[in-house]
Amino acid sequence: MRTIKLGNSGINVPVIAVGCMRINSLKPAEAERFIQTALDMQANFFDHADIYGDGSCEEIFADAIHMNGDVREKILLQSKCGIRKGMFDFSKEHILKSVEGSLKRLKTEYLDVLLLHRPDALAEPEEVAEAFNILKSSGKVRNFGVSNQKPMQIELLKKYISQPIVANQLQLSVTNANMISNGINVNMENSSAVDRDGSVLDYCRLNDITVQPWSPFQYGFFEGVYLDNDKFPELNDKINEIAEKYDVTNTTIVIAWILRHPAQMQPISGTMKPGRLKDIYRAIDINLTRSEWYEIYRAAGNVLP
Repeated sequence: MRTIKLGNSGINVPVIAVGCMRINSLKPAEAERFIQTALDMQANFFDHADIYGDGSCEEIFADAIHMNGDVREKILLQSKCGIRKGMFDFSKEHILKSVEGSLKRLKTEYLDVLLLHRPDALAEPEEVAEAFNILKSSGKVRNFGVSNQKPMQIELLKKYISQPIVANQLQLSVTNANMISNGINVNMENSSAVDRDGSVLDYCRLNDITVQPWSPFQYGFFEGVYLDNDKFPELNDKINEIAEKYDVTNTTIVIAWILRHPAQMQPISGTMKPGRLKDIYRAIDINLTRSEWYEIYRAAGNVLP
């Protein structure tokens, strides 16, 4: 299994993470089979959140993997907190309560990584720092990160916390590639030049923060997948053409496109199908040419200046 360093945490992680947001859609035997498929491929980094299935996804995962001490030491667990019904909450009380809930549901004594899940407009970084200190000193969380935050939000947080931010989970796909496009269209007046995230990709690279792309197969905001979608004929033709060249599926090429970027990002898979998970991980062995990468980028409607 190809690995990368997770930010400046000092730990090596698989270059692709296994997302568990939809594991509650599986029957117990199916969940076991899915998790075993991942482990057989040495895909041992699992991404969770306290809100996935209202906590049921963490419980189902723990049962499916037959969590115990020996199993725990062979895997890496990441979870997220901060989203509540109708609001976001980075208060010290909520962070601590959320982590306790995740630990109980996952049947573990610690998380390898905790991410703050989307920005909270009412966040008080001093409170976040207190929560992080308690979680770190107690051994309940080993590393910390954020999700969907831009550079100045991270900088504000870093002013108060003593732990490094090791990851930033951000939406990225070839159809949702503004963090890449605004860096290509510098000094242009077209819509692709609009910087909606404060050059977050460059910022994360400069600060050794691993970008974790979520929804790599989705277009819009959970509007659907673009693969085999009649709305994206040119993109699918190009992806299929390149997939045929490498003798892999279109799913593989989508992830290979993300992995080809030099930022060493760690995409989050979302499938619950063992066969498709295997296709996703085959991307590790595909190194797209520069020309192929740009061909896919342009086929999605992205423009070059």
